[in-house]
Amino acid sequence: MGRRRRRQRLPQEPVEARVDALSHDGRGVARVEGKATFIHGALPGEKVLFRYTGRRKSHDEGEAMEVLEASASRVTPRCPHFGLCGGCSLQHLDASEQIHYKQQTLADAFTHIGKVEPERWLPPLVGESPWGYRRKARLGVKNVPRKGRVLVGFRERSSSFVADMNSCEVLHPKIGHALEDLSTLIAGLSIVNRVPQIEVAMDDTRCVLIFRILEPLSEEDRERLRRFGREQDFIIYTQDGGPETVAPLDEAADLHYALPEFGLSLHFQPTDFTQVNSDINRRMLHRAVELLQPDKEDRVLDLFCGIGNFTLPLATRAGEVTGVEGAAELVARARENARLNGLQNVRFFTANLYESLEAEPWMKESFDKALLDPPRSGAFEILEHLPAMGVTRIVYVSCYPGTLGRDAGELVHKLGYRLVSAGVMDMFPHTAHVESIALFEKR
Repeated sequence: MGRRRRRQRLPQEPVEARVDALSHDGRGVARVEGKATFIHGALPGEKVLFRYTGRRKSHDEGEAMEVLEASASRVTPRCPHFGLCGGCSLQHLDASEQIHYKQQTLADAFTHIGKVEPERWLPPLVGESPWGYRRKARLGVKNVPRKGRVLVGFRERSSSFVADMNSCEVLHPKIGHALEDLSTLIAGLSIVNRVPQIEVAMDDTRCVLIFRILEPLSEEDRERLRRFGREQDFIIYTQDGGPETVAPLDEAADLHYALPEFGLSLHFQPTDFTQVNSDINRRMLHRAVELLQPDKEDRVLDLFCGIGNFTLPLATRAGEVTGVEGAAELVARARENARLNGLQNVRFFTANLYESLEAEPWMKESFDKALLDPPRSGAFEILEHLPAMGVTRIVYVSCYPGTLGRDAGELVHKLGYRLVSAGVMDMFPHTAHVESIALFEKR
């Protein structure tokens, strides 16, 4: 039996490096002795002293200890926990340069993966403020006796440990400034060591907190949670098992968000997928409808439709809209939203868009235009069906440039579409997450 290979020992002395670029996850990229090295906390153009945190065959990893020559785009992070907390990766980069970086990430995905280039770049969509925007989150909870308190917040960067933080600048202030209050609340529960997570869901004004519990609450615990909810204006839910066990402590919340441009209000459950940034969501809907140009003669297909975030706005402009989604509970919510908003020209189907669709009734119909809003894995499996259904115009909303680049290559090189325009939307400021939108037209 061969010997187990020993873990390579990391150099202990700091190393100097000149940073050339930013990686897709927001780390500085340098070449040290000819080898690609990814350095957390370093920006392009900077000279830094870094320490190694990992060495691999293909690349090395490190963390900046001192900036010897700073980039003109470097700014002081607003959050004192930046660098420890894994919630953000770009607070040290000027907000306008963050947008430039995200545009370059999207352009690289088109060029290197899809071998395509848009005929026109759209101006980036940015919100009123890059702070306090996040309305959905999953926060870790850990009682740490040696720190003398319960930690509540995001996980540490590259770690499963909960970051020691007392506030968060990207969470909506309602929750971002309540982390210490939550810490005190949980410290007083009888099951202080059995609450691993709090899920946050906000609509336009209200905030639901879902406490994951691994043991039953005592009656005193329940009263403590009720009092906290009343005093701090939170709606309390608990979860003692799988997703199906999420339930209100007392009364259920009627969460909904308004889309004033379209005269709509969309209702949702705390565990439903909704966009985390309501300001950018409204701007994104405006742009999607503007690009797709639906009119009263059009039949529109909305794939991966969720609770109807795009479907219902499109239905206010188009002749008929068909929404398709894989999760039955979201389809039920979408139908109810259509009913509550008085829309009768929209229908919904439940279907797994990554599997065979020949038996689906809507697959036998024709559509003029389509909107795709897939998860990170993209929409590759459904693309080949679009030309056969007569789709001449596609708006593709993406949360991952890699799969958008791949799918753009398929649409352009194999399925006969042009990539007319594309651009980024800053859904997650101060992170390396890139949300984007692209328009395709049939040649």
